[in-house]
Parts: sequence; C-alpha cells; structure tokens
Amino acid sequence: MPTKKDIVKDALEDLSKINFKKFCDALVDRRGDRKVAKNKVQDKDFMDVTNVLVSSFTEDETPAVVIELLKSIKCFDEAKNLGNLIAEHFPKSSASKEEHFVDKHRTELIERVTNIPPILNLLLKKKVIQDPVYEEICDTKGNPEKMTKIYRQALKSGICAKDIFFEILKDKEPLLVEDLEKKA
Repeated sequence: MPTKKDIVKDALEDLSKINFKKFCDALVDRRGDRKVAKNKVQDKDFMDVTNVLVSSFTEDETPAVVIELLKSIKCFDEAKNLGNLIAEHFPKSSASKEEHFVDKHRTELIERVTNIPPILNLLLKKKVIQDPVYEEICDTKGNPEKMTKIYRQALKSGICAKDIFFEILKDKEPLLVEDLEKKA
C-alpha cells in the first residue's frame, strides 16, 4: 500500500514541466506559518520537492497543502485526482480513526454556525469553492440553508476540503468548535 508521500510524489511527477515550476513558485509564495525557502525547491526534481513538503508540513498534512497549491495554479483535475487517491487509500484521517469532526457534528454545525460570510470568503480563497458556488451560497436565505449548501457543494470533494473547513471553523467559530469538542 502506498504512503501519502508516495501518492504526492507520483502526483508531482505527473505534472508538466511548466506546471511543476508553477507549483514550486506557489509553494515558495504560500502564506501561512510554515514557509519554504526558494533554494529548497529551485532546480529540484519532484522527489526532492516531495521530501521538502513532508519535512515542512508532515506526511499527514502534505496532501492538503499540495491540493491547495494545485488549485491555486489552476490544476483542478490534478488536485481532484490527488484528493481521490488519498481518500481511497486513507478513508479516514490518519490522525484519528474516528469520523471527521465536520461529519460527526453536521447537524449542530448546520444549526449553529452564524459567521458564514468570512467562512465563505476563506473557502473561496483556499479554492475549496469556485465563484459560482460562492455566489449561489451567498444568495441563499438563512444560515442553516447556507450551511446545508456548504455541506452539499463544498465538502463533497473529500477529506482535504473537510480539513480546510475545520481549520476555518476553528478560527471563525472557536467557541462553537470548543463546545462540540467537549461533547465528543
């Protein structure tokens, strides 16, 4: 059985030369608390870049980072394929053998999330949703209805989308997440 690292390595190997260069540029320019220096990826091959990713983000986090970056360079099919392979080989988050937080607390999240505009903005920014879906959800009346659409349209792509959504919830609805985690 392949590891997450193996799956990511294969995905990077399959990129065209120009898309691989765009991917490396996006990795260097990526915002966040963990940065990758240009000299770590400049003139490196897919195996070296995979090793840099795993050492920078851990093997469990690397697929989500790679999917985010692939989407940012408009390699949507490659991102989807990588997400599908990870979901196929690792059906549950390897950090936990339990059901994903956003699945486990679906009903409560649909009923209780109120800070939807910034959540939608971040889902769009992180390329979990595209502009048409963003507009459709924004035009929907009522928070529970908006949350239902987020589940139906944004989170159906798999574990990476759920992980991103969970991180956004921790930032934008921290008290709700804390309350639900205590109940679990």
